[in-house]
Amino acid sequence: MERKKIFQFTLIAAIIGFMLAVQFRSTKDPIVRDTRDIWELRQDLKREQQLQQQLLLEIRRNDDQIANYEQTRSIDEEAMLQKTVAELKEEAGLTEIKGPGLVLTIEPFYPENYVGPITHTVSPELLKRLINELNMYGAKEIAIANARITNTTAIRDVNGVTKVGNVKIASLPIEVKIISNDVSTLHNHLKVSTISDDFVIENLQLTVSDPISTVVIPKYDGQWHDVRYMEAVEAEKEGE
Repeated sequence: MERKKIFQFTLIAAIIGFMLAVQFRSTKDPIVRDTRDIWELRQDLKREQQLQQQLLLEIRRNDDQIANYEQTRSIDEEAMLQKTVAELKEEAGLTEIKGPGLVLTIEPFYPENYVGPITHTVSPELLKRLINELNMYGAKEIAIANARITNTTAIRDVNGVTKVGNVKIASLPIEVKIISNDVSTLHNHLKVSTISDDFVIENLQLTVSDPISTVVIPKYDGQWHDVRYMEAVEAEKEGE
């Protein structure tokens, strides 16, 4: 009986202690309530809405900048590609070109009282020698009888007539047009070169003009052959 009373007293004391602890904690950490009135709440909401609008405008501005950057980059890449294509076409002779240069004239040359065959063309070997001479001293572009000279231009003899690319040189005189980055050096060299003597040997005369500010050389008018039916082949590994 005595033990039962002690147990009840202990239980009651524990409950009272728990309640006191809860009350003490509530007093120590009171609940903070929002004491703002409706007007203050509206002002805060308005500020939040303005901040949200500013953030949306900033996001839209950044999106526009990114779009403009992408567009500019695309335009720059396209312009660079077009520039590269134009440069490749110019190097291949597919475009007309103008610049300072010289004009050489090849015509028949016969001394007085000459008796013999009349020359109506110029040999491929002599033209090749002239082209090598011009290239050696700074010729940038060359056209013979308005036929643009490229790396693939064939100069050959066809039934006794010289053919430059697709152009037959069956009559004289003809002109050789040259564009150079250093016209004066090229002009001075041709004036003292022995290439003129080589032409005289074949009853031809090579006349060199004075430097010309603008020489027009036509584009290559031949046909370019596309490479077809070709596939990439992987390189064999070393030792196989």
